[in-house]
Amino acid sequence: MLQIREATIHDAEGIAKVHVDSWRTTYKGIIPEEFLNNLTYEQRTELWIKNIKKTDEFVILAENTKGEIIGFADCWKRETNTVPNSGDLTSIYILEEYQGIGLGKELLKSIFFRFNSLGYQKIFVDVLEDNKTRYFYEYYGAHLSKSVQIKIGGKILNELIYEWDNVDEVLARLTKTD
Repeated sequence: MLQIREATIHDAEGIAKVHVDSWRTTYKGIIPEEFLNNLTYEQRTELWIKNIKKTDEFVILAENTKGEIIGFADCWKRETNTVPNSGDLTSIYILEEYQGIGLGKELLKSIFFRFNSLGYQKIFVDVLEDNKTRYFYEYYGAHLSKSVQIKIGGKILNELIYEWDNVDEVLARLTKTD
């Protein structure tokens, strides 16, 4: 049985490992290989310690039956987000071998319950155009609002900004039994 729970500081190293490993599989052929190879668990551990300590950031994780972290998601309201009653889904990453079993849906559901508890209605998520995860977001009702160009590892990439306009509608879809 997989478990979804809120992250603690003690989880930062495990989250960092999933972060680096999933970037290397998800973005292979999208982000320059040299950039991906230079990602380190140590750097990402420091990042996740800072993120988990933030009082306005919500980090959740998924564990397998052995208690190993196999995925995570986080959300907060970015400083650049000036839209009232809104928040940002900033990441969902799952180890490749655990993708396609419904884990993304469970992480998204937990994040949207958090948004609901904060009274948010509009939610934004940024995703690279070549990242197939965008179809996952579309399936749960996100619509494309704009495209921007960003630079990662010296390469110009298209980043798509998606938004959900109604948290309750997304939760209804996520909690519907198939």
